[in-house]
Amino acid sequence: MICLIELRRVAVIGAGMASVTAGSGRTLSELFVDAASKAINDAGVGNIDSIYVGNMMSGFLQNQEHLGALMATALRREGIPTFKIEGACASGGVAMNAAVKAVLSGLEDIVLVGGVEKMSGYSTAEVTEGLMMAEDRIKVASTGVTFVGLNAMIAREYMRKYNVTHEMIAEFPVLCHGNALDNPFAQFHKKISVQDVLASPLVADPLRLYDCAGIGDGAAALILVPMERVHEFTESSVEVLASSVATDSLSLYQREDITTFEASKSAARRAYETAHISPQEVDVLEIHDAFSVLGPMALEDLGFAEKGSGTRMVIDGQCARDGKLPTNTYGGLKARGHPVGASGIYQLAELVLQLCNRSGKCQVPDANVGLAQNVGGIGSTIVVHVLKRGD
Repeated sequence: MICLIELRRVAVIGAGMASVTAGSGRTLSELFVDAASKAINDAGVGNIDSIYVGNMMSGFLQNQEHLGALMATALRREGIPTFKIEGACASGGVAMNAAVKAVLSGLEDIVLVGGVEKMSGYSTAEVTEGLMMAEDRIKVASTGVTFVGLNAMIAREYMRKYNVTHEMIAEFPVLCHGNALDNPFAQFHKKISVQDVLASPLVADPLRLYDCAGIGDGAAALILVPMERVHEFTESSVEVLASSVATDSLSLYQREDITTFEASKSAARRAYETAHISPQEVDVLEIHDAFSVLGPMALEDLGFAEKGSGTRMVIDGQCARDGKLPTNTYGGLKARGHPVGASGIYQLAELVLQLCNRSGKCQVPDANVGLAQNVGGIGSTIVVHVLKRGD
């Protein structure tokens, strides 16, 4: 006998973010409590049914696992079922997907979802090795290639295949740094130029320092409730129209075309279908730009541009905050910062503030629908969320 459950609508009623910093001096618990407490206070909730924590590298860098009980204890919420969710750099997005399902199903009502990562205080070699846990340890990581090196391969092939120059790709980090100037939580408050990107130190040809997101600590959190209970807490909410996760082959050598992320296309297609919208209806966009080339690729894979033409959207001003498709309005991973397990939640928290008209100098006028793309590994796990301003 099959028992059918009527699915509910899911709303976000609270958001909280810690500032992204290098050398914060704070522990994982302190970072998480900062963001989670802000989200709880923002939502005005008392009881919480469950907690989901996105994190990638605590076991490797801090020698700390069992984050569920650790964070529940730090929040003084002992007794609440709490889970660590790992999906490489998409850990935050995957945690959100799990939290949405919990509320959607009717099994839980008030859910806290957060992401946290502490990356500073360790050597570059240690962080590099930690990031390579997102790849095949035996077949790929053992060769000595780095995460930056793999993305450099993508950049080289993208530039060759579509006749795109480094100058054109460099426009994306320039855009993000400009937006981050107005974000009080951003790691980098520094305006840069295309020439600054091209003149920065070489990391893995052709990627230079300013093509890459930095190392930092951070945490972000959200409170989810069923839509029918929003009025108990607030007059302002954001509805989750879609939460979609897709995977691809783990490694680049297993793919026919490394200049497109098939998982991004699959997750986006399902998200658009579930939300009953087209790409043209998205008002504000948050995409995963851990490396500069991933920005234009995301614009293309998500259906906003033809393959090879994503850089043209940026150059033409379409992705500016006052453009046709405001993108990474708080600075993106490049300038807001990329504490990997938390980045997907930062994206969503920023969209929530945009859709509630609470973004201050970062605000996009009349934003109604937002989309976030969170990437794990080299495009092997990708999460796409669609949010809409509450009725």
